[in-house]
Amino acid sequence: MNSPDLPYDDIQGTILRGYRVDLARHFILSVSDKAAAGELILKLVEGRDGLPSITSAKRWLQKPSSFLNIGFTCPGLRMLGVGAEQLASFESTFQRGATDGDTASLVGDIGASAPEKWIGGLANGEQVHIVLSLWVAKDPALLESLSARLRQAFAGAVSELSAHDAQALPDNQVHFGYRDSIAQPTIAGAPPRKRPEPDDQAVIATGEFLLGYTNEGNGVYSVQPPELSRNSSYAAFRILEQDVAAFDAFLSEYAAKAGIDPELLAAKVCGRWRNGNPLTLRPDEAGATLPTSQLNDFNYVNAQPSQDDTLGLKCPIGSHIRRNNPRNGAVVGTDSAHHRIVRRAMPYGPAYDPEHPSAAARGLIGYFINASLSNQFEFLSSQWNLLSDFVKSATEPGNPDAGNAVFNISGEDVFLGVNDAADSSFTLAAPGRSGKNNTVLQGFSRMITTRGGAYCFLPGIGGLRYLARLASG
Repeated sequence: MNSPDLPYDDIQGTILRGYRVDLARHFILSVSDKAAAGELILKLVEGRDGLPSITSAKRWLQKPSSFLNIGFTCPGLRMLGVGAEQLASFESTFQRGATDGDTASLVGDIGASAPEKWIGGLANGEQVHIVLSLWVAKDPALLESLSARLRQAFAGAVSELSAHDAQALPDNQVHFGYRDSIAQPTIAGAPPRKRPEPDDQAVIATGEFLLGYTNEGNGVYSVQPPELSRNSSYAAFRILEQDVAAFDAFLSEYAAKAGIDPELLAAKVCGRWRNGNPLTLRPDEAGATLPTSQLNDFNYVNAQPSQDDTLGLKCPIGSHIRRNNPRNGAVVGTDSAHHRIVRRAMPYGPAYDPEHPSAAARGLIGYFINASLSNQFEFLSSQWNLLSDFVKSATEPGNPDAGNAVFNISGEDVFLGVNDAADSSFTLAAPGRSGKNNTVLQGFSRMITTRGGAYCFLPGIGGLRYLARLASG
């Protein structure tokens, strides 16, 4: 695949770079004065008046101590002066927004996760105009001082509906105890990683993450006017609350029912052991953590029988990582490369102590970035996480009578599914390849609840200047 020569200084950094910081604060803002908001955007682009500047993807010689990025909802762009004809060129899912009933139903934001129950003003999608995200490497005092400067600059331009903090947990874990940020896609043309992580996963076309470039379908996503289309992207901002006590109880109860160790069940529902080792490479025990270069060096379908896992005997087909990146498995839709997302999310809330459990809110907050909300974020949510028949019929290599892959999947994703007690299920394959005598775990409840969300547009740096001029003019 040809890698384009990308203008890093015109692309918001969070699209192409993982900042790897310990602290973050996400401001949910509503435009109160159009012209003043335009001036604020320009100040943030240029880093004037002591404000942090919007971080681009350009290379740095020394890692900055803080980063800042900004996204706009469809009502936000409208408030800044983007006209109806131009907004009609944006993806229809973005125009609907995250609080729309059809959107919510499609991605599983129903029941306790329904938009009307969201926190921090996010329930009213029309008043949410901007999501401004500040990341800080390590220093809480710096987070507070930069926040104070930003809040002073907000006055008269935008009103702050809420602010949501995040803080990394030790060893890069999430609250459920898994090692995180292992399998981000490699984007054609993106800045090279500081420590290359070679594996057998294909490089993904630039146009899957940036408008204006060729995507995996040989098309190009774009919007009008051109100033906003260049080097821009979309993102689903999400606040996902994790019920750790419920997850621990699930592991204890259902591991006993299945007659397996709770840690093996934790690995089966995720597809990785909690130290990050994939079941496909380590099916029987976690073992020592594999080198980073090996954590993604696997596929599910292999011509060599000893390495093949087409039928999900090692890593269940319904596991979380297999649903969200089926790699070379046969699934509905186009291949996995056409539905990848970049995830920039961090834990929020205090670490869970099972010896002294608390009901404090905790979970994951951040962005799911893609050039098409419908073909990437919404497709993953609706087709691969919420459906049990996302796999195509696939027979065991060399044995067409062995049965098909559907035998080893049922229900929705354990983590991101709706999963009410009436119809939740997860299948553990029995030894052998017949598809008989499998163990089906049923009756568990949802363990992750959506507490807020917004569909955002992330303009390029030139696009931000255009918006500033448009609003100020």
